[in-house]
Amino acid sequence: MTTTAAPTQVRFSVLGMATMVAFMMYLDRACLGWIVDSDSFKGDIHLTPPQLAWIKGAFFWAYALAQVPAGWLSDRYGARILMTIYIVLWSLFTIATSLSQGFTTLAIARIGCGLTEAGAYPASSGILTCWAHTKWRGLGSSIISMGGRLGLGLAPVLTASVVIALFSSWRWVGWIYGLAGILVALGFWSVFRDHPTLHPRTNDAERALLAEGREGAAVKVVPKNFPWKAVLTSKSLWFASLYQTTTNIGWAFLLNSLSTYLKDVKHMPDHVNGMVSSTALILGIIGLPIGGFLTDHWSKKYGLRMGRMLPLVVTRIVAVAAYFAVMAADTPLEMALAFGALAMFVDMGMPAMWAVIQDISGKHQAQLFGWGNMWGNFGAALQPVLVGWILARYDTNHDYQEAMLFCAGSLMLSIVLAFGIDARRPVVQED
Repeated sequence: MTTTAAPTQVRFSVLGMATMVAFMMYLDRACLGWIVDSDSFKGDIHLTPPQLAWIKGAFFWAYALAQVPAGWLSDRYGARILMTIYIVLWSLFTIATSLSQGFTTLAIARIGCGLTEAGAYPASSGILTCWAHTKWRGLGSSIISMGGRLGLGLAPVLTASVVIALFSSWRWVGWIYGLAGILVALGFWSVFRDHPTLHPRTNDAERALLAEGREGAAVKVVPKNFPWKAVLTSKSLWFASLYQTTTNIGWAFLLNSLSTYLKDVKHMPDHVNGMVSSTALILGIIGLPIGGFLTDHWSKKYGLRMGRMLPLVVTRIVAVAAYFAVMAADTPLEMALAFGALAMFVDMGMPAMWAVIQDISGKHQAQLFGWGNMWGNFGAALQPVLVGWILARYDTNHDYQEAMLFCAGSLMLSIVLAFGIDARRPVVQED
């Protein structure tokens, strides 16, 4: 074939499979929040509130600490083999979740799931570097993120439906999700290759298209070492990392605390809890393509720094306002819409953050994405512990508003941090 032929469409199947992987990853990650609040689980395994907080945080601690090693492995050995292994392993740990008999076995299963999911998004960042055109990085990021957020959004209603439909037993959830994940791993291995030049179904035109804006289409040079000095002295990377920490403290209420709030404060039964939660989280998905379009459009119009920074600031301002709408909401519809607005505007800033990391990472793509994602997940891991402490100490009327004010305050801090991010400044100065 010659470059005069129309480009093949392999890049779309690769992007679609990466999106499906993100869907399964978030489905497996998020289901625990609704499992542990179900009547089925509470009648089977008895955990104290502090134990539940640590169980919810265990995944994120493991996930955060494994980000940089997983990113290095993805850069070193390629996403195809490692992503396939990651999906199989986290699916097995999801199955192990449903075999748990108490606090210790449940914690081990969730830690294992966190460790093995840690490499997925760093590897996905590398996938976008090779398989998405440089002018559409924000949109490509938003599409993969939509897969994850769809998994998060459907987790409440799917999990509640499985528990209710299958003998009112929470244990079926992990078995079904785990087996589905293994099938996705087989699909990923079949569809994906580490670079367009390695894929047997791409033609010269598609390879040339994906090489535009880069220095050639050759397979990238693999970094041998993590660039510690450059990372520790990069102001933009530090601001981006702490931005993710504070954002995730504010956002993780949706994952760690929403189900408990709806059940214990608003007294919703499991099926209504699942419907309200899923409606809110699915509404949030709307923000991802909008955010991807905005950061790409504003980058072309205002330059790279402003084009990335504006979505990071504006979306957090509206997300803070959404928390106050949440505190005023009372009916299921009002709560679904208010929490949906919160989810939507937090997610609207995500493509810009993904694009920032791609802009400044160079050949250390997966490793530095893992570094930033590590700090973000420290925030998600701290959220249930901090919220639990705030509720125990200050929430005397048990309405959760002190916890929501804390999460809104964390999002306000992320607004300040966004002004220190400059996507024009690479972490490592390349020769």
